[in-house]
Amino acid sequence: MPVEWAGSGPSLLVTIDRGVGAGLRTQLEDQLRAAIRAGRLAAGEPLPSSRELARQLGLSRGLVQDCYAQLQAEGYLTSRPGAATRVATAVSRENVPAPPPPVATAVFAIADFRHGVPDLGLVPRQDWAWAVREALRTMPDAAFDYGEAVGASRLREVLASYCVRVRAAAATPADLIVCTGTQQALGLVIGALAAAGVDTVAVEDPGSARTVDPLAAAAGLTAVPVPVDDSGLDVAALRRTRARAVLVTPAHQWPTGVVLTGPRRQELIAWAREHDGVIIEDDYDAEFRYDREPVGSLQGLAPDRVVSLGTVSKSLAPALRLGWIIAPERLREPIAARKWLADRGSPVVDQLALAVLIESGRYDRHLRRMRAEYAARRDTLVAALARHAPHLRLTGLAAGFHAVLELPPGADREALIERAAERGVGLYGMAGPRIILGFGDTSGRAIDAGIAAIADLL
Repeated sequence: MPVEWAGSGPSLLVTIDRGVGAGLRTQLEDQLRAAIRAGRLAAGEPLPSSRELARQLGLSRGLVQDCYAQLQAEGYLTSRPGAATRVATAVSRENVPAPPPPVATAVFAIADFRHGVPDLGLVPRQDWAWAVREALRTMPDAAFDYGEAVGASRLREVLASYCVRVRAAAATPADLIVCTGTQQALGLVIGALAAAGVDTVAVEDPGSARTVDPLAAAAGLTAVPVPVDDSGLDVAALRRTRARAVLVTPAHQWPTGVVLTGPRRQELIAWAREHDGVIIEDDYDAEFRYDREPVGSLQGLAPDRVVSLGTVSKSLAPALRLGWIIAPERLREPIAARKWLADRGSPVVDQLALAVLIESGRYDRHLRRMRAEYAARRDTLVAALARHAPHLRLTGLAAGFHAVLELPPGADREALIERAAERGVGLYGMAGPRIILGFGDTSGRAIDAGIAAIADLL
């Protein structure tokens, strides 16, 4: 689909050389033909108005109009009264590679239980727009410079206060590094660990291996799986590896949903002290809890051994690409140096808008609304399964916005997923005969209808 430019359109790179023998109109015609053939001007794309192009090139408007008329006669351009002159759709392109095929995205008519995504229709657009306006209104001129690679000092102050208050972290503004979401945060931390001599990182199993493995490989590290049971990461199994770093999701284990118990937390911290190890804590959806007391950050128990990662991808929207790292002192500078090399810092206006949003109380108010909404969807899921498949166990319900459905031993998980898809219901598997049921971006009505549609399969 061609871009529709407002007004008289953007500037067009055309050069006119008055010192050569070729006429001005000939030069313009030749360059426009070449641009269309090469694909620089796409089919259907509007050209600048004759008045605007004449002004840009210092030519007479009549010359540009004559040029457009000639190219229209040759079939390169199309025009109609009162509308912009456009590139004809039938013009062949020379040496232009075919565009890649669009990425196939499954569309399920009844319900899609995909996980890891919040309700994109409940993004607080008005609050975010207000926060951006407030940030722009109050920013001094100097704030529009590149800024600090570790993040705007105001946001780091607000985040440190927020993490201490809400997550029981032990953090000061100097401990924080603002980044572009959890993916970048993990890459920065793993790179810093590799530079410090760590050669093996452990990851929960089941867990985030698909994310960690390529990041570890890029840094020259080996990633090893460590099993998870009903108490969280198996620290005894971790001790049997060569790992000196481990990624955990202690508040709501991904994807099983279990909470790392108090005794396991102490065991894990003891492992880190004994092995000069580092614990990477991914606090990805701890804000969303329902029928249990909030679980404090692991970082608050051992700030010298834990790197804590946070993000607004689940609480606000993935598109904002804002997250943070709370780093021990010995890793702070190496991580900050890598952040500077990566991008010199995350967008400053968005950082200050987030600071305004949190300080204003609108962020907490949004979280309260979302907790209530997700809790209602969780209850709908529980009730639907109680009606249609009471024999199946549902776990991981205490927090977050996904649950795990345990199938009977020997159940054909892939066949269930395939047959559900044929009925317009999207299901997703995990290790063992289990299904992940995400309800973050799935309405209560769709949850109820989706479970009903596959009741006999379950």
